Amino acid sequence: MAGWKFCNNLVENAIRPTKLGAKNWLFLGNEESGQKCVILYTIAESCRRLGINPKGYLTDVLTRLPGMVAKEAVTLTPANWLKARNSKPGRMAA
Repeated sequence: MAGWKFCNNLVENAIRPTKLGAKNWLFLGNEESGQKCVILYTIAESCRRLGINPKGYLTDVLTRLPGMVAKEAVTLTPANWLKARNSKPGRMAA
């Protein structure tokens, strides 16, 4: 694509807080801790981009998750969760 320039400012701005805290989080405990933190940051950022309160989302999802089978878990992604919440009459996203 001649003349087209890719701009990644949105991505850089989204990850800036994580990068700035990297020194503080360098030693989280063990190797698995880093992977778990990345998963939580990804969920929180997805919620933020969709306008979902991450605490409300996690509270709802973590209370329902133990009673679900693995193939139902896909309904709990932030986007699917928001879609389901918005389709219920009289309910607003957390």
